[in-house]
Amino acid sequence: MAAYFLTDDQFIESWLKIGSPQKFATEHCMDVRSVYNRRRSIENRLKIKLPTLDDNRFSPLKKLEQVIGNARRGIDMEKGRVVVFSDAHFWPDEYTTAYKALLMIIKEFRPKVVIANGDIFDGSQNSRHPRIGWSKSPSVKEELEACKDFMGNIETASIGADLVWTMGNHDARFETFLAAQVPQYEGISGFTLKDHFPRWQPCWSYWVNEDTCIKHRWKGGFGAGRSNALNAGVSMITGHTHNLAVQPITDYNGTRYGVQTGTLADPNGEQFVHYTEDGCKDWRSGFALLSFERSRLMLPELIQVCGEDEFEFRGCINKV
Repeated sequence: MAAYFLTDDQFIESWLKIGSPQKFATEHCMDVRSVYNRRRSIENRLKIKLPTLDDNRFSPLKKLEQVIGNARRGIDMEKGRVVVFSDAHFWPDEYTTAYKALLMIIKEFRPKVVIANGDIFDGSQNSRHPRIGWSKSPSVKEELEACKDFMGNIETASIGADLVWTMGNHDARFETFLAAQVPQYEGISGFTLKDHFPRWQPCWSYWVNEDTCIKHRWKGGFGAGRSNALNAGVSMITGHTHNLAVQPITDYNGTRYGVQTGTLADPNGEQFVHYTEDGCKDWRSGFALLSFERSRLMLPELIQVCGEDEFEFRGCINKV
């Protein structure tokens, strides 16, 4: 029986037998967070305590146990590397320097996880914004084929790595448009973006251990990296702003990082030139390399494009 339909007495009786939020959620087919909320409600209303059986104290929720389904994914990592790139806005035949550098870094450092942190698919013809003048853009089919080509090369380079796609607002255009125009086709293969990229695990956020969260966006503006880490209380790695930066925060809890992962695209590429009115953009082309040692996130490293077929990394200018 789903716990939503349990009476207070039934909930209490079952809780006293099970005594574990996670096991209770599994037994009664419900979300762990909902178990905590229901238990708290009963305790407040009936003035009783429903302790866990392990230590009779409140047990903090593990990040990876709070969300059912695939909205959140993650990994416990004591030692290893994670490559995070974002905002590729892949365009047919546009092999950027950052993209070529990404393939090099993946092959050299063999990360355990490679994360496409949102806005891989641009969706220029699915946009809610009107067309600017007579500007031309690829069809959905052309964009999708380009994405398959670029992502396929990343798959080939990422031997043995988990492939994760934390969805971005541009990625969402693909099925948002279809859901609005042809809702009758819900559930048919090919009508969601993930159907076209079966090797990539889709989610909204990805956690490494309990203190590093990777997602496409949260806070905005120039100081998004600092705002994210400050407000989340954990290290936050985000895209969306096309900025490439690491901003540490140190307080009584130690040091955490707000990382912005730049753009894999060329900031002056055809995708952007019209809607930015060919203006100056405070964007940087590149991506991030995260290293974990003793389950701790080390100072994040950035790979930044510095010229045609050149990128900066660890004090050197490298060629692609």
